[in-house]
Amino acid sequence: MPNKGVNPAYIYTYACSEDEISLCGMELRCLFGREIPPAIFASEIEADVSRSPFIKERIDVMYGGDSLREIYKQTEQVELNGKTFKVIFVKTNDLSPADKIEYDERRIIEREIGLRIEGEADVNHPQLVFGIVTLGGRWYFGAYHKNKATWFRQMKKPRSYSIALSTRVARAAVNMAVPNPAGVKVIDPCCGIGTVMVEALSMGINIVGRDINPFIAAGARTNIAHFGFEAEVVLGDIADIEEHYDTAIVDMPYNLYSSITPEEQYAILVNARRIADRVVIVAIEAMDEMIETAGFEIIDRCVAKKGMFSRHLMLCQ
Repeated sequence: MPNKGVNPAYIYTYACSEDEISLCGMELRCLFGREIPPAIFASEIEADVSRSPFIKERIDVMYGGDSLREIYKQTEQVELNGKTFKVIFVKTNDLSPADKIEYDERRIIEREIGLRIEGEADVNHPQLVFGIVTLGGRWYFGAYHKNKATWFRQMKKPRSYSIALSTRVARAAVNMAVPNPAGVKVIDPCCGIGTVMVEALSMGINIVGRDINPFIAAGARTNIAHFGFEAEVVLGDIADIEEHYDTAIVDMPYNLYSSITPEEQYAILVNARRIADRVVIVAIEAMDEMIETAGFEIIDRCVAKKGMFSRHLMLCQ
């Protein structure tokens, strides 16, 4: 919660299903460096809202006040430079049910702010969008950014198989592994059909892939090209990797579906420890003892559920 009288840089809202609470919580911890309260929070960290499958919107705070009257007065200073605008009341807040602001009142607040901004309002195709929100007993106004949910188009791939990570889990795993993409070199050494790679590439992350199965590696290349991305996918074993990477995302082959042995799983972990400083391991079980024996420290973790099936995501260094 922001301090009284001190404006935070950004305010975010988010939402997730009950099965995704653990996954969402870990993604937000990795992106923002702390435990995040439910539904709405303030931060000094700027994150692209469309990176996350859970963040809904962000307000870049321009003004703050203890009352709407203070906000109304401050918004008279807004300069549009000839652009059209729209004001959105952000419905997600930390008000008690007794203090809930209903639809009609929200529209009145939007109009009151709009009347004080000198310029042309356009509710359908505005060039600038502003948001008004209440948090921690204060009101905040600023530029409004809505999650574009760009990953939806990546859910339908030309090549797929039933045990591949869901797009949402893959995207969250990428954000856990690479909260700050600038200058980071990433590898997916067991890339499968490229679900993780596609999500990373869609966020502009520098990632390469590898898989030991020629048919699966070919599928990854097909999926990557289908969405207009470019990345190297090498056919080969993780043990053959000589280059070092900042981060690796390892979706462990599962002995539930293949002939992989515990010894082979352990070898993957040892090599992941060798080639990368920071690793997100995805597995159908916790694997704590094997992970720690391979030389990792587990610094955060979550469980992503889908019906009766669960995947464990472990952030290791």
